[in-house]
Amino acid sequence: MKYFCNPLNINYRYQFNADPRKHGQLQICREAADPSMICFQGRYWIFASMTLGVWVSDDLVNWENHRLPAELPLYDYAPDVRVIGDYVYYCASNREHACDYYRTKDILNGPYEKIEGTFPFWDPNLYRDDDGRMYFYWGCSNTTPVYGVEVDPETLKPVTEKKELITGDPHHIGYERIGENNTTLPASEEEVEAKYQAYLKHSGVPEDRLPPGVAPLIRGMFTNRPYIEGAWMTKHCGRYYLQYAAPGTQYNTYADAVYVGESPLGPFVLAENSPYSYKPGGFIPGAGHGSTMQDDQGNWWHTATMRISVNHDFERRVGLWPAGFDKDGELYCNQRYGDWPISCSGFRQDAWRDPEWMLLSVNKKTEASSYTEGHEPYRAVEENVQTWWRAETNSRDEWLCLDLGKVFSVHAVQVNFADDHIDIPCPGEIRPGSQARYIEERDLKTQWKLEGSSDGTNWFVIEDKSNVDTDLSHDLIVREEGLQIRYLRLSNIAVPYEQNSCVSGLRVFGLGEGEKPAVPEFIAERSGCLDMLVNIEPQENTLGYNILFGSSEDKLYHSMMVFEPGEHRIGALIDGRNYAVRVDAFNENGITEGICRKMEEE
Repeated sequence: MKYFCNPLNINYRYQFNADPRKHGQLQICREAADPSMICFQGRYWIFASMTLGVWVSDDLVNWENHRLPAELPLYDYAPDVRVIGDYVYYCASNREHACDYYRTKDILNGPYEKIEGTFPFWDPNLYRDDDGRMYFYWGCSNTTPVYGVEVDPETLKPVTEKKELITGDPHHIGYERIGENNTTLPASEEEVEAKYQAYLKHSGVPEDRLPPGVAPLIRGMFTNRPYIEGAWMTKHCGRYYLQYAAPGTQYNTYADAVYVGESPLGPFVLAENSPYSYKPGGFIPGAGHGSTMQDDQGNWWHTATMRISVNHDFERRVGLWPAGFDKDGELYCNQRYGDWPISCSGFRQDAWRDPEWMLLSVNKKTEASSYTEGHEPYRAVEENVQTWWRAETNSRDEWLCLDLGKVFSVHAVQVNFADDHIDIPCPGEIRPGSQARYIEERDLKTQWKLEGSSDGTNWFVIEDKSNVDTDLSHDLIVREEGLQIRYLRLSNIAVPYEQNSCVSGLRVFGLGEGEKPAVPEFIAERSGCLDMLVNIEPQENTLGYNILFGSSEDKLYHSMMVFEPGEHRIGALIDGRNYAVRVDAFNENGITEGICRKMEEE
């Protein structure tokens, strides 16, 4: 059996962003997002924004990074990639000029044949139907919809008028509201104008001196309207599933939803199961703007964008989850334990199987060689990718130690490194434009050593990466047979740009031998047409809870993981629809299912 753990264990390149909305101030972070995933020539390929390359795998677990040819628009966002016949078609986003298409029979070596574009677009998606007709979808804005058009199969030029397909409706669709946990409704035009003028006055930059295209982006910051973006089309059993992302990549509720129709250009109806890809809780949230594909065994997978958004709104990662279609044709994606180790067997498998190993490290005792204020050692076990332990120096003598409290059978460890306000000169030339930036081209290194002990005195090496040439900031170590461990020590750390060591998650997975939690007690009530409140009673012997909900008791396809009892608000409901709710409890020893309850519309 093979395993992966989100975010995917791949190299994420540093971006040196000179955002005009921030007056060109340099912001540095790692980024990869908006993944298009395909199966081509027996291998799996993920193309993501701002990576300069492609990740390739034979098994969905072990990924290699390869640079793509420089003639491709590698600095343009949201690369769309489709297998059509013997070719792979590639395009990406640019609002400032007509976007070209490229196709090839050899992804790594080319050549790439260029097909001249005819109009600018953002967040593209090309789709060929079974009858050979081809369609194109695009859109990424909080003011305009997702569009669709039929295109000529050879020239890819539109042969019909563009059609509005998906328009945001945050007053009736809860998951489209912006803000953490979908909290904010759109602002009025008067409020937007007042905030825009205040911004110009504070910045001291007259409107006519703003770079081209920046004024609408600034106004958009104040509308509180969702971004409707990231189209992806899938056909299943004769029906068309037009997927889209909302409300914005910087929110924990960034999700993929779906409309269903009987033809490629609709009309479309909002699916009962929207949003089908939704992960607002856990260690790293977010599951929006992605793609859906089948592997060579017939299993469905969904890959999407996960959020950090500390050093920059676009500080993001890539996740992958089991997906599928139920007997009624509902598209779903399993994110119940979506950042725990996921098995990838290589054969037909159950997308809803429980994890084999439990989380052992959350809120356990930690100590370190040193730390800086606000970044204490316990931050590394909070299960929050936005907080981290930071050492006082960048010396390789710094270390972080975790005490699980007793000996467990440890099967996997995920080592997550963070970046803490890097302040260095840009190593290359910033490319101008509304997304002005430089992408680090050098292959950097992340090095460390992980040791284990059952008594805190006698230590053995679990994994030694002190001299590797790889740069894996979310590395996963698997020991399927299990190791008897109470203490784990991370040391001999060296990270890019000679930063001080920062660890956002020293996450340990395995199995205990004690009792599972009791059945949790909870109350779930509709608190408005778009919201519900779930109040969980405290109980002993419990580390966390999974709030599951969906359209019926046998379709609890949505989930939100929390680590505290008490009241939790979920704002992803759709006006006029009924829901069923269940709360499961988990600890180091396993999962206890709760009792499912129906919750009627308010």
